Parts: sequence; structure tokens; C-alpha cells
Amino acid sequence: MTSEWGEKSTADLMSTYVSKEAGFGVPKEGWRICLAHEFKEKRKPFQAKDVSLSNVWQHLGLGIRYLKWWYKKTQVEKKAPFIDMFHALPLRQIYGAPLGGIGGGTITRGWRGEFCRWQLNPGMYHYKTVIADQFTVCLRRGGQTVYQQVLSVEHPPTLQGWNWGYCGEYAFYHALYPRAWTVYHLPGQNVTLTCRQISPVIPHDYKDSSLPVAVFVWDIENKNEYALDVSIMFTMLNGSGHKDDTSGGHWNEPFHLEKDGEALSGVLLHHCPTVNPYTLCISAREQADRKVSHQTAFSPRGTCSALWSDLITDGQLDSPSGSSPPTQKGERVAAALAVGCSVPAMGHNSVEFCLAWDMPQITFGSRDRKHVRRYARYFGSKGDASPSLSHYALTHYKEWERRIEEWQKPILQDSSLPSWYKSALFNELYFVADGGTVWTELAEDADVSGGVRSEDGGLPAQPDVIKEYGRFAYLEGQEYRMYNTYDVHFYASFALVMLWPKLALSVQYDIAGTVVQQDLTERLHLMNGKYSPVKTKNVVPHDIGDPDDEPWHRLNAYLIHDTAGWKDLNLKFVLQVYRDFHITQDSQYLRDMWPICQAVMESEIKFDLDGDGLIENSGYADQTYDGWTVTGPSAYCGGLWLASLCMMCKMARLVDSEKSYQYYKDILDRGSAAFDKLLWNGKYYNYDSSGGHHSNSVMSDQCAGHWFLKASAFGEEDYQAFPKEKIQSSLKSIFDLNVMAFAGGQMGAVNGMRPEGVPDRSSVQSDEVWIGVVYGLAATMIHEGMRDEGMRTAEGCYRTVWERLGMAFQTPEAYCEKNIYRSLAYMRPLSIWAMQLALNMTQKDQAPKASTGDSDKVGT
Repeated sequence: MTSEWGEKSTADLMSTYVSKEAGFGVPKEGWRICLAHEFKEKRKPFQAKDVSLSNVWQHLGLGIRYLKWWYKKTQVEKKAPFIDMFHALPLRQIYGAPLGGIGGGTITRGWRGEFCRWQLNPGMYHYKTVIADQFTVCLRRGGQTVYQQVLSVEHPPTLQGWNWGYCGEYAFYHALYPRAWTVYHLPGQNVTLTCRQISPVIPHDYKDSSLPVAVFVWDIENKNEYALDVSIMFTMLNGSGHKDDTSGGHWNEPFHLEKDGEALSGVLLHHCPTVNPYTLCISAREQADRKVSHQTAFSPRGTCSALWSDLITDGQLDSPSGSSPPTQKGERVAAALAVGCSVPAMGHNSVEFCLAWDMPQITFGSRDRKHVRRYARYFGSKGDASPSLSHYALTHYKEWERRIEEWQKPILQDSSLPSWYKSALFNELYFVADGGTVWTELAEDADVSGGVRSEDGGLPAQPDVIKEYGRFAYLEGQEYRMYNTYDVHFYASFALVMLWPKLALSVQYDIAGTVVQQDLTERLHLMNGKYSPVKTKNVVPHDIGDPDDEPWHRLNAYLIHDTAGWKDLNLKFVLQVYRDFHITQDSQYLRDMWPICQAVMESEIKFDLDGDGLIENSGYADQTYDGWTVTGPSAYCGGLWLASLCMMCKMARLVDSEKSYQYYKDILDRGSAAFDKLLWNGKYYNYDSSGGHHSNSVMSDQCAGHWFLKASAFGEEDYQAFPKEKIQSSLKSIFDLNVMAFAGGQMGAVNGMRPEGVPDRSSVQSDEVWIGVVYGLAATMIHEGMRDEGMRTAEGCYRTVWERLGMAFQTPEAYCEKNIYRSLAYMRPLSIWAMQLALNMTQKDQAPKASTGDSDKVGT
């Protein structure tokens, strides 16, 4: 099932590897790359100059208004804009699997071993490679050091007393998130090191998955005829390379902790800015056959020869007692930890390290409120938990690995699935942790209901699922800084509801509570230059806020369009409510959500302007495709509308409301007929019904509503909104035109394609490929028995992003056929888990469906 071009692409990433060493315990499946690899294609981010002349004219007013707003935001308020169109992230083809669990902050280690992307302050990213953060190996034989090397290919201008420039041709990186392996063959030494990093990202686990820790296990293979003493040294800066590293007042101290018969030692690095202070911790277990030593503090400036000499002398560090003095302004401080062991001739041994960071209480940009992270429920919120976190990680990581392998094994061992898919499925999950993610406790005085109680058609003030499992938020993208952007979460939510369903329900309760809220404050919207309310009642918000402001309390950070009433957001809420109920079978959830669903549907029905049961568009189609002008009913919004009506009918039966059932069924019958009459052209559904020059474009996402019906196990007998033969004809048209007629069929599906086989360039987004949409399209194809076509469609995106463009662990929202990309590290590609759901359902032939019999009624 893997294409020839795919096999060549995979081989290219390892073509510079000269060693034959395969490493210790490295799995077959995953993303693998030689440390000497250089990506040939260097793309640039989308910029104003990339907009066509016709679109420049169309958006001239937007550009002027954005410039004025951007200047005020950055120069007057001294804040970072939620989308910075003037400073898009340049492509750095360096990232590997992030470290840490979910919601406690992340530190990304690049595939060459560098610590290079930091999200410790919630939702705010800092892209800085900290050169002092390294692993170094020391080999000793007969009491003499015979080899000492920083395991880095870098040649930095600082720390020149260290031995840099490891030859990358002798090493490779292998990622299968949440674990990764780096294999180093030491030239001339007959020794191979395998560094395995483990983060506690475990499906259906709501404790360990929240921990801000990572474990590094170093497996050492000695293929000599004599024994060796081997030490690994871990060095870490007190900080993240940010300017506050030199603000002064930071200090380090050694520690020792013994608990439950297990002891560990290490160094605490106390980082003390005025906002969101934290403690980094490097540690190792003390064992009879291991030697743990430390250097409490060293300056990462200059040559730093003393630390190097300290290790080279005897493979150990001096281990001074006592704390370091607080740093002076302008000064940086770092720490080191070394672990040594003996490795027998032709034998193996291992050493372990833990990296932890403890920032239990956080404030967002407004500084209005303090929030407590999820892990503090188990380890306390005083900021002194690093030793306990480290001890827990080092004594539990083997159990984490057992559970991770148990989860991944059925998919990895399925010979019917191609290797690229297995890599994509697990590695795209990085965004659940590294999407600026926050996971917090619900404050005792919090009220998520929006002030409307259950008895009045609202929610409980503190729903059980949020009280027990906390609040969850992740960014639209690392460059698009808005939490829980709902039109994008619609796609990404498959990963959450399949793997952490309680978090998916928590997000839904949070969103439902905002529906009844309103904020009638008038503000300028940059697209049309008009003032309108921030949020109107019975409308789903675009997002729950900007981490540089106050998420959950100030909604709709998105200022480009009027977000007071986007049609697709309400519909996507209804679709997710039923899909989540179908997967979780949580009857209380359905009862709580039913009146909210009724309210948002009523706010949609007003757009049925001619009473034919089909809502219409004017101006812009919806929030997802906000660059395409639409007139009249459209395939995308119209399809979501009909699917929502199907689900309302289903839910009405489940809550035993025959009146509601008849009401929605009548609209559905009329709407289905109108949809077919206005949009079906004999081969596929037209983009819209306007009759304009691009209204018959082939939209890759035209079957989104049908996709959610299939994902919720709606069968052909459940409300004929979309006749099967028309869906399959549409999917065939999309495959033939948007996939195979675009870029040689090797880059996924372009958003819009003209029927004559050229991309639709009527807007700035119509000729883009959206990776997350493509994964959803592939899932739809799989549901409809077009498995080969679905796999081929999705494979193009994976090969392009991960193997050709060097965008591993930063999958963007979009790329064009040539030259540019847009919005690195984006939420939507988590939709690849919809493909897995489709595979699961088709493998069972028919997934179990929620019965509409009396035994399944959930009450009103």
C-alpha cells in the first residue's frame, strides 16, 4: 500500500547514515531521520506579497485596519497580537517529539538533540535553542578516560572548552510519540548509545498524563572484548534562553530524596521571574552499581573548561554541597548531573535521568486570576514538587511504557496498515500536549453555566465531569494564539474523544456554558470595518480567549471577522454533542446538552430565508473557510445543517420528545430536497448555489456533514440526507480532481478545484491544502468503502510535511503546491484519529449504534 515515491522519501531521510547499528530496542515503525540529513526544500511562510492582485484589492481595507490594530497592540499596549501577520514563524526544520505530559507545559527536544522550543508560560511559545542543555558521554578504561564527547553536531561559539561536533552520519533519530529514540554509534569506540525519551501521555489516564516530566533512559552497548566505565552527563541551564534568564535572583541547589525504598539525587534549578516562577529539576536514581554526581552551578559563558575537566578526570563531578548564590542581573547559571556505570565486555547496561518542571500556579497575560494546573491535585501547588515528581517518574516510567505499548501494539502490528500511517497517527498526537495546552482545576467559586441553571434550560454551575477531570484548552495553533478555536476543534476533537473522552466532554461543557452568555460590547471587526457585539446569546463562540489575556473569561479573541454569529459553529456544536454521546454513551451529558442544542438550532433557523428547510449564506460562508465568498446555500454549511437536523431527530427520540422529533424531521425533509435541487450537479455538490464563476468548484470538504454522520454510526436507514450514490460520486470526483489532478497526486487534496482540473484561485485559501481537512476527507472515504483512495489521499500530506518539507512536530494548517506554507504547529491535523475511527468501524462491518428503543431513553 506504500507507493514507490513514499518508499524513496523514507529512504532519503536515512541516506546519509553510514553505521549499521540499529540501536537498542528501537521499534520498526515511526519517523526516522539521520542526524546528518539536510532537507533540500526550504519553504517560506505566507506573507502579504503572496496574495494575488485580485485578492489584494478585495482585502485592501482589511490590510489597512489590521496594520493600525497591530501597531496599537504591539507598540502601545506592548502585547503580542493573537495572529502576527508581519512576523510569521520562519521554518526551522529541527523539531522532534516534545517532552512532558498534557497541560503542564512542554519542552521540545529537536531531532538532533537540541532543547529548542519552550512552552512553560501557558500558551506562550519561546523558540530558542539553549546550547548548554546537552548530554555528554565519557568512556573510561583501566582508570583512564579514552573518549569524551558532547552528543551534539553543533559547533557553538560558546563553551568551546567542550568537545563539540559529533559526526551526525553515525546517529539517527526515531520518533513514535510519546516516545523517541536517538541512536549514537561512537566512531572508533565500538560502543553504541541509545537514548530513549518517555513522556507520560497515556490514553484514558487523567493523572499521570498530566505530569510535567520526561525520562531519558540511556542503553549502552559495549561491543569490545574488554569492559568500560561509562558516564553520561546531563547539563541544563536555569531558564529557557529567554531574556528573563538574566533578570537575576535565580539559584540552584542539590537535593536527595528517599521514599518507598527508592532514592534519587539531583539538582533543583529555581527560576524566579515575577510572573509564573518555576523550578527545573534534573535527577537520577541512586543504585548500588551506579555513581550519581553533580555540579550545583556553573556559568554557561566562556569556555567552561573546568566542568569538562572535572568529568574527564574520573568520570564523576565534584558534588559540592549547599546552594548556589542567587544570580546577579545579567548573569546566567546552569547545573550538571552525571551518572556512571560499568559495562561488561560484549555487554549492556543502562542509566536513567529525569527532567521535571514545576509551575503549579499560573496566570495568563491579563494577570487577573490564578489558575492551578491539573497535576497539582496530586503533587501540591506550593511549587516544591519537583523532587516528588521526579521520584514518581523514575519509579513509574516502566509502567507508562507498558501501557503505551499495550495501546499502540494492535495498530503497529496490523500488517494491513502502511508504515507511514502508523507514524502519522501517533506522531501527530504531539499537539495534544504541545498545542500551548493548559489543563487546570476548576476553581471552587467557578460557574461554567453562564448564569442559566439546569432548571431554566442551562447547565449545572459545576458539572461533574469538569469538577473531576478539570478544564482543558489548546491553541488553534502555535502561531494562531486562540484557545479552543471551535471550528478547528471540530476536526481535531476526534483525538480527544477517542483517547481522553472526559477532556472532550469537559471542553463541550465549557463551550455550552458560553452559549447562553452575551457580551454586547461593540468592537471593530477588521474584515468589514464595522462594529458589532463581541458575543451574542445562543451562539457558539469562535474561541474561549487568548492566553495573553484571560481565557474562559474573555471570549472571541478572533477579531478578523464578526464572530457574533457564525453559522457553522452552532452546527458543529450539535454534531459533536451527538458524536461524543455515541462514543461515550454518557446519558447525563446528552440530557445536559439537549436544551443547549435546541437553543443554537433555533438561532440557525432564522437563516432559512425562503422556508425551504435549508439555511443560506451571505457574505462569507462560515468560520472554517473564511476567505471564500458565498451566496445562497453551500455544500459545506448546507451539509452541516442537514447532518445537524439528522442528529437532532436522533436526540429527540433519545430524550423522548416526539414533538421535537417531528419538528426537526419536517425541516430535514424539506431541507434535503432543497439541498439536492440547488447543489447537486450530477457528479458532486457545487460549492454554492449562486451561479457565480466559481460556484461549481469542487470543494474537498463538501462531505463534512456526512462524515460526522458516519462517524456517529448513522446507517443508510437513518434519515436520507445524503444519498449514498451521490456521496460516493462526490468522493470520486474529489479524488480524481482535488487529489490526483493536483501535484501529480502526491500532496493530498487541494481545497478547491475547478471542474476542468486546475486549482480554484478565487481566494487566498482555495488553492491551499489543509492537512487536517485532508485527514477528515480520507476518513470519509474509508467510511464509504474507498479505503485505498483515502489512504492515498492522506499519504500525500504525510510525505509532504514529514519527509519532504521538514515540518515534523510542527504540522502546519496549510501549504500550497509550491513555495509557501501557513501557520506552523496547528490543531486541525489531530483529525487523523478520525481515520482510525473509520478503520475501526469498517473492520467491525457495523459499529454498535445507540438504540432508539425504550431501554435507551435518557429522559428530558
